[in-house]
Amino acid sequence: MVRVEAVLDTWKTVREDTAVAVEEFPSDDFGFKPALDVMSFGEIATHILNAGQALTGLLLAGGDNFSTPEFRASLKKYIDEIPAHETPTELAALLRSELAKRCTALAAQPPEFFSGMITRMDGLQVTRLEMLQYIKEHELTHRSQLFLYLRLKGLVPATTRRRQAKAKA
Repeated sequence: MVRVEAVLDTWKTVREDTAVAVEEFPSDDFGFKPALDVMSFGEIATHILNAGQALTGLLLAGGDNFSTPEFRASLKKYIDEIPAHETPTELAALLRSELAKRCTALAAQPPEFFSGMITRMDGLQVTRLEMLQYIKEHELTHRSQLFLYLRLKGLVPATTRRRQAKAKA
């Protein structure tokens, strides 16, 4: 059985590593992209913030069908709630603070909330807890992109540094 607390706790860890990557990437290179047809580092980091905020906002508002034609338009409301940010430092702070708010709101939901069924964007029927796990997995995918961009700039992601430090100890 997957517990809500475990999903939220692991998402906080994922998000912290995302925020650290944003802080450590050279701020004057936020427009960096390794190929023309991919998002830049800054665009990916902003997408992580926006997607997490919007998808959980819709979940908390009781949205139960994410596959409707109006789905994308309905997310804008939750993205518009995010305070303005112009610097990597502000973006990293928002990545942390907005997830903390969402985790508090999600943790306050009764168990029935998470067992309720919804329709995901691809039409698949899932529980709200499964959707929450999916949102976290979405962030992990994009965090991996951020880590690749860090590597391309000769930087070592925080997760690797922790593992290396543990191996030395």
